[in-house]
Amino acid sequence: MQRKLVSLGHSIAPTAEDAEVVVVNSCVVIKATELKILKRLRQLEAEGKKLIVTGCMASVQGEEVMVEFPEALLLPPSNYKSFDETIVESYGTGDKKNATIARFSGTTFIMPIAQGCLGHCSYCITRLARGELRSYPLGELMEVAKDAIRLGAKELFVTAQDTACYGKDSNSNLAELMDGLCDLEGDFKIRIGMMNPDSLRGEEAVLARIIRHTKVYKFLHLPVQTGSDRLLKEMGRGYRVEEFEKQVKRIRHAVPRLTLSTDVICGFPGESGEDHAETLELLRRVKPNIVNVTRFSSRPGTLAESMSSQVVSRVAKDRSREIAKLRFEIASEINSILIGERLEATVTEEGKNGTTICRDCAFVPIAIQASLPLGSRVEVVITESHPTHVVGRLAY
Repeated sequence: MQRKLVSLGHSIAPTAEDAEVVVVNSCVVIKATELKILKRLRQLEAEGKKLIVTGCMASVQGEEVMVEFPEALLLPPSNYKSFDETIVESYGTGDKKNATIARFSGTTFIMPIAQGCLGHCSYCITRLARGELRSYPLGELMEVAKDAIRLGAKELFVTAQDTACYGKDSNSNLAELMDGLCDLEGDFKIRIGMMNPDSLRGEEAVLARIIRHTKVYKFLHLPVQTGSDRLLKEMGRGYRVEEFEKQVKRIRHAVPRLTLSTDVICGFPGESGEDHAETLELLRRVKPNIVNVTRFSSRPGTLAESMSSQVVSRVAKDRSREIAKLRFEIASEINSILIGERLEATVTEEGKNGTTICRDCAFVPIAIQASLPLGSRVEVVITESHPTHVVGRLAY
């Protein structure tokens, strides 16, 4: 969208406060996020901004948005291709003499490769909003990546609702895309985004080969959601706990420095104390580096909304805290092993209190007390560890 706006001669404002028109990419995955988006829309409207609401809210809650924000333009994911037409129709064009390729802040370029998925999760409103899988053409993605690298990108974040699904609706696949990206000239790293265990099935060896490439972060985001097979069936996840564990074991065997990120839902309808205990035991066995913990949020239109045995909020909150505590214990143990290690890292963002954040080959965040050029490569020695990151010093 940014690229299209600039190609039409419009200028990207440095902040929302400086803009005349603000594009808000919305999310409704949980109720708390939905409320944040609505609060932001109210703030922008009060400041007199013209609003374009994109993303999932525009798809599944368009009527509600229009009741409160009747002057806003809605652009659901299914209509993204008509974004430039919508802009021209509503706001015209700018001075096309000044049209350029849109730049991006920092060194990271986020590259969606598909819309929708092939899953049937009973709790997921995103599936309703995004619809069936629609993979973007391979050639188009390669051109987007080339432009980003030419403009200075040092990281490509390959994203989708389920990256392992890429190409299953067309004559392609994730391996073909990744091989093409890795063959591009330039000094950059690629991070592969979330994929589901059932979509990864049978492709573990191929994925491990891809992750071993020097241009790819040794990072895997594989959500398990629960350690209970009974609940996995209720969630419509399409795999069992044992399969998830075997996938992790296979990929770790091939990629020893792998950073594993997983997701867990606390308080899914019908979750018992035994189910919760099974989730804790799974995390102790697998020892993921990162656990994204979310309390179940009933979403309109999903099967889980009408399920009986809803878990009371207090219980879900207690279970969430217990998992978060275990998550930090595991991460502390893993990160402490890095103390004294000498690692090569990419400088990716400015940190707090005069620090700079770097990422090593496994995407581990390393805080350095120094001002370093974004995108540069450095060698660091790890001096401290924390549950969420490690601290290092320059090795020279």
